[in-house]
Amino acid sequence: MAKRLFFSIILGLVAIVGIISYPLCGILVSFFIFLGLYEFFYMVEKKKVRMFKPLGLLIGLFIPITIYFSFSIREGWQFLFVVAGLFLLFLLELTKKGSHQPILSISATIFGILYISWCFSFIIRIRQLPEGILLCAFLVVVTKTSDIGAYFWGKKFGKTSLIKKISPKKTLEGTVGGFFTSLLIGVIFSFFIQTIGFWEKFFLIIILAIVSQLGDLFESLIKRDCQVKDSGKIFLNMGGVLDVIDSLIFTAPTFYVYITMMS
Repeated sequence: MAKRLFFSIILGLVAIVGIISYPLCGILVSFFIFLGLYEFFYMVEKKKVRMFKPLGLLIGLFIPITIYFSFSIREGWQFLFVVAGLFLLFLLELTKKGSHQPILSISATIFGILYISWCFSFIIRIRQLPEGILLCAFLVVVTKTSDIGAYFWGKKFGKTSLIKKISPKKTLEGTVGGFFTSLLIGVIFSFFIQTIGFWEKFFLIIILAIVSQLGDLFESLIKRDCQVKDSGKIFLNMGGVLDVIDSLIFTAPTFYVYITMMS
């Protein structure tokens, strides 16, 4: 518990500095995407699927970098990049010695890029919005308090397994506790954001609290399928990078789409 608390404080301080500083935000998001993708590819390889790690990591870094520098890529060029990427994946598959589940290999590589790089890059998009610092802070606070609340409520009161076949340690009590913790802290923090009406913010907090839990469950599903306990060991008792950002991977695009649709 002491180690977990220590790393949580360190990550919290890093997140605060990263949210305030736009250059550091871009660096941190890209860094987490790189490590998260590496962990994902490593987990999938446990299933005897040979991944295109170098290409996947390169494309995965390309996405947040283009967003950070606000590169304007026309629709025609986007289509060309997609086709070129797919062509290169198929070409690399042809160079492999022997057959190693090519459909799974190509599909998992593309999925990892979309799931981790594309979704998590929305944090940079949010940071670029007016009031981007407050909006990013709001997103992280609502999302991570859901995780923290679920952990502590589950430890204290957890008895009923939520979905045992996916994550035996996650409980219904922890999920409900995490939801209301996120709701309470989110409502308090929402008073700092003046550009959105209260009831819109309240509805948004409910959505984020639910999506946060789903993001955590989805990563647990991937780990269960790959038969690993944690995505990595970089944060010791907290697991890997994916274990830390799993809920934000889903809440970031949800939050961005909601905010931009309202404006």
